[in-house]
Amino acid sequence: MNDYELSPVQDEDIGMMSRIHLLSFDDAWTGAMIRRILTMPGTFGIVARDRRHWTVSGFALLRLAADECEVLSLAVAPERRGAGVGGLLFDGAIAQASGAGAEKLFLEVAEDNTVARSLYTGRGLAPVGRRPGYYLRKDGTKAAAVTMSCNLESLAIRTSA
Repeated sequence: MNDYELSPVQDEDIGMMSRIHLLSFDDAWTGAMIRRILTMPGTFGIVARDRRHWTVSGFALLRLAADECEVLSLAVAPERRGAGVGGLLFDGAIAQASGAGAEKLFLEVAEDNTVARSLYTGRGLAPVGRRPGYYLRKDGTKAAAVTMSCNLESLAIRTSA
């Protein structure tokens, strides 16, 4: 994982983040949408940069409210998938959320996104709810969202053991 470095989102990262989002999700976010999200109170983002080319390989956007942190989006460039970038980003998100005072982390993920669900389950999140027909696909079909959550204190204890 020495090939990648985490850093806060910079304005010049937003175009690449939008490209990665477009290649990763049916409901793609534009650069303007990402900028607007980043101006919301409690919202922050991190990017994983390829150290060799200093390009954005993935990103995570999060929102902190009181003692809870929601992962708004996490995506990895298709050409970087399988290289551990998603795990690096998620671990960075957990560290940032904990450092900002969050006690609980939650997110929503498409029920059929087995790769992402495996990553989140492997990091200690558990399903806590389901939203039928939540995601609209480009082909007009709908997919359910699974809400997943974890207590960050117990997660920190588990991952440090």
